[in-house]
Parts: sequence; structure tokens; C-alpha cells
Amino acid sequence: MAFDGVTIANVVSEMKKELIGGRLYKIAQPEEDELLLTIKQPAGQKRLYISAGASLPLIYLTDRNKPSPMTAPNFCMLLRKHLQNGRITDISQPGLERIVHIQVEHLDEMGDLRHKTLVVEIMGKHSNIIFCNEENVIIDSIKRVSAALSSVREVLPGKPYFVARTQDKLDPLSTDYDTFRNTLASRAQPAFKALYGSFTGISPILAQELCYEAGIDGERPTAAMEEADYQSLYRQFTSMVNAVKEERFSPGIAYTGKKPVEFAALPLSMYTGGGDRLVPYGSMSELLEHYYAEKNTLTRIRQKSSDLRRIVQTALERNVKKYDLQLRQMQDTEKRETYRVYGELLNTYGYDAKPGAKSLEALNYYTNETVTIPLDPTLTATENAKKYFDKYNKLKRTYEALTQLTKEVKSEIDHLESVSAALDIALHEEDLAEVKEELTESGYIRRKGGGKRQKITSKPFHYISSDGFHMYVGKNNFQNDHLTFQFATGNDWWFHAKKIPGSHVVVKLGNAEELPDRTFEEAARLAAYYSKGRDQEKVEIDYIQKKHVKKPGGAKPGFVVYYTNFSMAIDSDISGIQQVSE
Repeated sequence: MAFDGVTIANVVSEMKKELIGGRLYKIAQPEEDELLLTIKQPAGQKRLYISAGASLPLIYLTDRNKPSPMTAPNFCMLLRKHLQNGRITDISQPGLERIVHIQVEHLDEMGDLRHKTLVVEIMGKHSNIIFCNEENVIIDSIKRVSAALSSVREVLPGKPYFVARTQDKLDPLSTDYDTFRNTLASRAQPAFKALYGSFTGISPILAQELCYEAGIDGERPTAAMEEADYQSLYRQFTSMVNAVKEERFSPGIAYTGKKPVEFAALPLSMYTGGGDRLVPYGSMSELLEHYYAEKNTLTRIRQKSSDLRRIVQTALERNVKKYDLQLRQMQDTEKRETYRVYGELLNTYGYDAKPGAKSLEALNYYTNETVTIPLDPTLTATENAKKYFDKYNKLKRTYEALTQLTKEVKSEIDHLESVSAALDIALHEEDLAEVKEELTESGYIRRKGGGKRQKITSKPFHYISSDGFHMYVGKNNFQNDHLTFQFATGNDWWFHAKKIPGSHVVVKLGNAEELPDRTFEEAARLAAYYSKGRDQEKVEIDYIQKKHVKKPGGAKPGFVVYYTNFSMAIDSDISGIQQVSE
């Protein structure tokens, strides 16, 4: 997926139409590398979301708000000081660079009119938001870059701002045919690689699309291209450039089957056949928000859950090692019954053993077979029997102790894996708070100051089946217990992935006598999706009425037992199931 220069041009086109002339009403910094700007226009408020995150840098218009920290970070306070109530006078993009300039005019403390520039650089791990004055000197940036971090460009207060030229690429908006042809011909590469390697703003997928529309194999080396090929490719290249200059964009997402594979600001005609299809969007901002909102949320929540994941993973690895060691020790106790039988046979037939003998053959009256019993020649038959009984008793005690220990450790492993599954589906900080509370109560995290359990505001996922039945999915073990034993009533239906960590799914029966088959299947899909088996082609799901689900005394959160269940194998595709927003 490419957030390329053409995509930026599409977003800038939308920003110019929606934001120029508006006043910066609110400036927020929800995350350390994010800004959310609220702009007042006569037609209403607009919001601009900007992220300089290394893993997912973004910029687009949005209707959604995000909670901000109680104390604003320094960069946010600086922007408020200079730009609060400032008017956006211009928004531009230099060439097809992945850079956006937002020009703002405002009154300073003396009442004089000043102009500032907010520069947004969407460049992967080098992404940044830089605040500059009229002389193009950096006032500050959301990420400061010293000489120790970059030998190419310092991004620090007082330093001049410039675009670092790390790649020798041409501007497509001012390229004539001769330059185009000679540049591509000079590269001993496949045509599509030569395209995106020579011109700014063109991604690999857009380069493939240009070759496709020109009727050229993108993998064809430029050295093998004829003059007609260059001319055909330049016509498509010019058509793309004109569309960008005239702001004629057609944003869309390309799907292969049900999976989104690419998006672009211009039509991807190479994805219009077979199992491929294009889904158009009214705006690039709408597309980006739809495509990246969930991914961005998951990226953020994974960053915030890293400490919890490390605690769970460390405990899990330690318990798995302990469990493997105990299983090996259990294998060593398998000879205990053999030693008992040897002792009994020696007490029965020991008179046949000759002094100094190293073995004794005797009839095993349990199996009616002759066995050879090894003997210590320095001991009598009775002493050998006692030695075998001592070994038997020692291994028996070890076996009994290990039987209980392995059961406890396996229970702990299952619990930790269920906590890991809860971390995988967490979407909000409240979800993480509930998981953290569970780890605290389980002794993996020390409660600070001996405080009480904190109030949790996280709620289960809520879906409605195609037949109108309400379906609820626990996000963690606390919610699983609450759903199953407090929220659900006796005849409600309960679903869970078989022998796999995952969520409890409860379907409220309401006044109906029975669930339709389609609702059974949709609830099973939810149980499959919200389990560790979601990437499997099929997941086996157990389902049963809630009244048959029991919780053993002293069992860990989320652990239940049941015996008379039904089962089905189903996929984890929940794309067609309606979710109720929290």
C-alpha cells in the first residue's frame, strides 16, 4: 500500500477546498507524534488528522475526534501560542514530494500580522511535523533530529528548514519527452522500477499501472523497449501528470476476493478482471480513514500494550519450560509399576535366586509371561526386593506430586494464552486496563501503593445477527466471566473455540424459542474470529445453552467446563456481521 506523492496531491486538493480561509479553532496532540487540528469554517467545523508515526504516517480530513492528554505536550502548547485562531491562507505540495506546507497567518503579541508554516513530511521512519517562521527557520518540530541521529539534516529550533535530497529523482510535473526517455533508457532495470526510481511521487503500484495502461510488461527491461513503447508509456505518464495538475482524482481500493490489496488516487485498471475489483471512494480522506483507522488503532494499542505483552510472554515462556521439564520427569516415573512387580516377584520366587546371581527368571503372574529380573549380586533376594520397593515408592510419590504440578502449570499456561488473546483483540486503553487488572490479581504485576481494583469502563463487543439477535463478545477473561455467568440467562446460547484460547460469545435468545441457523453460524464466526485460531481456514466451535456451562470452584478467570455441547467447523469471516458501536 503506497502513500505516494500522487496520494498526497489528492489529499492536498481536498484540504485546499475544505480548509483555506478557515481559522484554527483547536490544536490537540492526542499522541506524541500526532496532531488533530479543528478548523472553523462558515459551513461548520473541519478536522485534520496528521500523524508522523514511523510505522504509519498519515494526513487526511476526518469527522472523528480523539481524546487528548490532560496536560498538552510542549509542541502542542507552542502551536497554540502561535497559531490559535490563525487563518489558513494556503496549502501546497512541492512538486510531487510527500510533503505538505500549511501556511497560517496570525497576530502576534504586539498585534502585528505574522505568517508561519506547518510542514508535514510523510516519509516513513523520517516523517515529521515541523513548525517554521517567515524566514523558513525552524521554531520547533514534533520530533527533534540532532546531528547524532542524522548526518543529512538537523531538525532543531533555530536551524534553517530545507528538504533533504537523499535521492536523485526528477519532478514528473515538469518532465518533457526527451528527459523522460533518456532517463528511463539510462537505467538497466525493468520498466516499472525505472519509473518509480526516476520520478518523485510515483509508487511501485502506480508505475505498474502506467505500464499496464501503456500495454507494456512492467518487468520488461528498458533496454528491450522500442521507441513506440517509450512514446506509449509517456502518453500514460502525461495523462497521469495532467490528472494531478487538474486535480482529477478517482480514489479507490483494489480487492482480490475479499482482501484489500492496494489503493491509489487514480483508477487501477489492472485490478478489473477475474477475482479483482475496484471500490471507489468519494474522497481520499474517506478512503484513508476507512483503510487505516483500524490499522492505526491496532498499531497504537500494540505500542501501549508492549509492557503487558512482555510480562505475559516472559511468564508464558517460563511456564512452558517448567511444563516440558515436568513432562520429562513424568516419563521417568513410568517404570514405577515394573519395579513394584519385580519386588513382589522376588518376595515370591526369591528362594530360587542363587547367591551372587546377577538376574532371576520368574513367571509374572499378572501377565503369565516369564520376565528376567536384574539383581545386585552383593545383595540377597529379600534385599533386592526391598531396593525395588524403595524405587517404586519414590517414583510413585514423584508421579503423584507431578500429576498435580503439571495440572497447575498447564492451567497457568492456558490462562496466560487467554490473556495473550485478549491483548490481541484490545482496541482501547480501557481494554488494556482490564487486562492489566487481571494480571495484577494473578500476581504478575504488583499493585502500586496497595490500592484497590480500579474502575473499568471497557465493554464487550456488541453485534446484531442478520436475524436481529444480539450477540456479545468478551474482550478478556473478566468480561468472559461477566457475560457467561451474570449477563446471560439459562436459555441463551454460548459459543467458544474448541481447545483454543478465545472469547466467550453469548447470543441473547430474548422471547424467541430457538435461534435460526444463520445466527448460529454468525455467532460461531465471531467465536472463531476472536480466538487464537482466526488465521486458520476453519475453526471448530463448541456451542451450548448457557445453563449447561459451569465454573469450577477456584478456577481462573474465563475458565469453564461443559459436557453436552454441539460443535461446528466454520471460517472466521465476520465482514458481513453488523457491529453496534460502543
